Amino acid sequence: MDTERYSRSLMLPGWERQTQNRLAASSALVVGAGGLGSPVLYYLAAAGVGRIGIVEGDTVDRSNLQRQILYTTSDIHRPKGQVSVERLGALNPEIDFKLYPYHLDPHNAAEIVHGHDVVIDCTDNLTARRLLHATCRKAGKAWVHGAISEYYGQVTIFLPDRGPCWACLYEGSDSREPEKVGTFGAAVGVIGSIQAGEAIKYLGQIGELLVGRLLVWDALTGGFDQMSFTTRPGCPDC
Repeated sequence: MDTERYSRSLMLPGWERQTQNRLAASSALVVGAGGLGSPVLYYLAAAGVGRIGIVEGDTVDRSNLQRQILYTTSDIHRPKGQVSVERLGALNPEIDFKLYPYHLDPHNAAEIVHGHDVVIDCTDNLTARRLLHATCRKAGKAWVHGAISEYYGQVTIFLPDRGPCWACLYEGSDSREPEKVGTFGAAVGVIGSIQAGEAIKYLGQIGELLVGRLLVWDALTGGFDQMSFTTRPGCPDC
């Protein structure tokens, strides 16, 4: 272990060498290396998560640069996944990166999710989230959900062995695909950082997770709210 690299983590109350070793022995899968995925990936790599999978099939567009901090102007038109691995490898060369340079779909989801300890949802559409829910539920994987709309963001975590599932929270609600809207750039940094924190706590076995709690942030007021939710009666997925 590079104790100098992780010295500020090792100084934390409750964070011991065993905690750091758990991270080093863990594998996290990040689905989407865009706005949310950028801070998630940076903080997972910086924290010392030993193996990080990246699912990303897009190339860098100029409009991404307002919020997707993994990329620079010189990266425009380059594959996001390739750039991510280069940048994160420079940050922490101890990490083993596994790149999946395509989009998650029903044909590849199970194979991709297999072998990872936690999945972080950095997608931007309901179709992908439904697929993540079904795949992680079947595979018995924990997954961290995050979403952004304009000035607002939300985070929660779903576990295979306790607490309500994604369908308990969303199915039966107005779950249409959202229209394309603007994004407050700093919001993805805040929400992505919280997602990374939930994944790190889960892998390191520290703290209290957002199980059954949806954390919501309003960037315009700076206010955080928590909405509790429980297993939905008759949920076919629980």
